Amino acid sequence: MPRKIAAGNWKMNGLQSTLVELRKLEEKHGDADIAILICPPFTLVSACEDTPFDIGGQDCHTAEMGAHTGDISAEMLADVGASYVLVGHSERRTDHGETDALVAAKSLAAFDAGLIAVICIGETLAQRESGTTLDVIDQQLAGSVPVSADALNTVIAYEPVWAIGTGKTPTTEQIAEVHAHIRARLQERFSDGAEFSLLYGGSVKGSNASDIFAVPHVDGALVGGASLTAEAFSPIIAALERA
Repeated sequence: MPRKIAAGNWKMNGLQSTLVELRKLEEKHGDADIAILICPPFTLVSACEDTPFDIGGQDCHTAEMGAHTGDISAEMLADVGASYVLVGHSERRTDHGETDALVAAKSLAAFDAGLIAVICIGETLAQRESGTTLDVIDQQLAGSVPVSADALNTVIAYEPVWAIGTGKTPTTEQIAEVHAHIRARLQERFSDGAEFSLLYGGSVKGSNASDIFAVPHVDGALVGGASLTAEAFSPIIAALERA
């Protein structure tokens, strides 16, 4: 069975003082029987290591080391306690022009460092409205997920770009269609395709989490703003524990 994962992407948010939110979250979910993944900015990865949660980076370079000012390698993330790394988030694809090929290369770097790659895919509003969502998903899966991926080293996160941080959420029918499509494609390519964890991301909050987690092939969520406080993230975690 795919592992249930409640993942929080803090993006470019969080200072040392923010870590109090993890202590609050630990009081409520320190012994959760699902995976709770926190992806803080790199400056806080090491400081999060003593929590009971899984810790991930928000991006990594394709190289182990070298003349890449400002970049962080997957090996560096592993060295300071990370066990996961996000790759291919739509904000990286849009703001930094990251291609599917680059996302695949970053995934391979994550594998080499012993990290689990959370590979993000998703369509824009224009692509959704033009009816090409599944074509876009096919292209991103084929180009971003390496042939060496498996259910142990890879998680797929479906995040419709138009739903990230906008308050807009696809219908459960739309989520179900895409997640079923992703599952089918993974099963076509990989012998353990049925075991990959598939996360949904995009304006997930306590009020809609239960409905989203009831959708087939949704094994958890990749949460943005709502993961920054224990008060907002805890109901999402609790909903996944009940699912």
